[in-house]
Amino acid sequence: MSTTQTTVADVAQSYPLTELNRESTIKDPESSSGQQLPKSDAVEREPATPFLKLIVAGYSFFCAGVSDGTLGPLIPYIISSFHIGTGEIAIIYGTTFAGWLLAAITNPVLTAQLTLGQLLFVGAVLQLIAQALRPWSPLAVFCVSFLFQALGMAYQDAHSNTFVSNLHNVPHRWLSFIHACYALGTFIGPLIATAIANSPNTLAIDAWKRVYFVLIGVSVLNVAGVMVAFRDTLYSRLDTGNEHEGQKRNRLALVTMAKLLKSKTLWLLSLFYFFELGAGFTAGGWVVEFLTTVRGGKLSTVGYVPTGFYGGQLAGRLLLPEPTFRFGEQRMILIYSCICAALQLVFWLQPSIVGSAIALSFIGFFSGPFFATGMSVASKLFPRESQPAALGFIFVLAQAGGAIFPSITGLIATSAGVAVLQPIVLALFVVGGATWWLVPKVPSRDE
Repeated sequence: MSTTQTTVADVAQSYPLTELNRESTIKDPESSSGQQLPKSDAVEREPATPFLKLIVAGYSFFCAGVSDGTLGPLIPYIISSFHIGTGEIAIIYGTTFAGWLLAAITNPVLTAQLTLGQLLFVGAVLQLIAQALRPWSPLAVFCVSFLFQALGMAYQDAHSNTFVSNLHNVPHRWLSFIHACYALGTFIGPLIATAIANSPNTLAIDAWKRVYFVLIGVSVLNVAGVMVAFRDTLYSRLDTGNEHEGQKRNRLALVTMAKLLKSKTLWLLSLFYFFELGAGFTAGGWVVEFLTTVRGGKLSTVGYVPTGFYGGQLAGRLLLPEPTFRFGEQRMILIYSCICAALQLVFWLQPSIVGSAIALSFIGFFSGPFFATGMSVASKLFPRESQPAALGFIFVLAQAGGAIFPSITGLIATSAGVAVLQPIVLALFVVGGATWWLVPKVPSRDE
């Protein structure tokens, strides 16, 4: 692994996201003096392990996971119901990518203006709106709803992720917890989607559309959870002073982001996530269509195959974080990347549906620790005052990869067939692992 002189976050003293923007000494690049933002005692009031907030943060990831996990099994039904081809399905992933891109552009300004509770609330409400549009919308609105969903997930999950990564007490374990919640959602999602979509059509609505009634209920609980757990910052305001002070905050937020965009470390970590999540979302999202079209599987049966992949991710996020942490996070993620690439070759080269399902499950298992471990490493490679912007950007670009590569796969599949899934996923695992190898090494620490 390459090395570089990178400022390391002070892991001995971490702060919640809302305080990172308020307490730090922010230097105006056009002024020689720094501006000390008003200090709040919220940090002192925050317990070492805020269990209610952690549960709600985990549930927000569960909510996102259920939504993501349902899409793959529903793709054949969407194609049939709207009378479209695989190329048109790429529009859904395209609007999702647009949502993540919009989030990347707007997140720095919103972070400078809104409290943590307000950011999480906006994200939860946008996801609820997206789910509420889907059961009865035409194709155009159905596709646009994925933009709202991506935007909401970007705001809520990115800031939940940063909040957890800055906890005082074993943040790497709590990061594993919230990302395991996402995997639990993706594990349950295909079960819900396949069971409901295969049920008789009633209530004058297609069976597959009734899946979204469940997701509406999940999203309502998400909004309610944020309102209860983060009420300490939901109804407060950032101490921005006068209008000029607020404008200065916006400008400094954008300047901070501009500086971060020049960081090699930021781009390497972002690209690692971009490719690895692209591989995971492409594999999980297109596997049902692949197994029915190329391998001749029955839709009612292979619709459950993504459950094995996401179940493997859940197991990996529960069982692998501690050994990954103990044996070296950067070393172990590189090993896991190599294993995933080898398993993808197994999936590709043998014709058995059962063998493919097993290989896919193990890919999920060994890719499980990627997200939480990468965020843990990132929190140690950036100074405390830069973490909200840096981790938020990495998270958003990661999800963009999870949207754009399934979209590219769909477009290529229009002319070349769904069999292109295999070489694309393999290439993404290989490139992602190579990118991780280039990430600067975290300096030695005393445990």
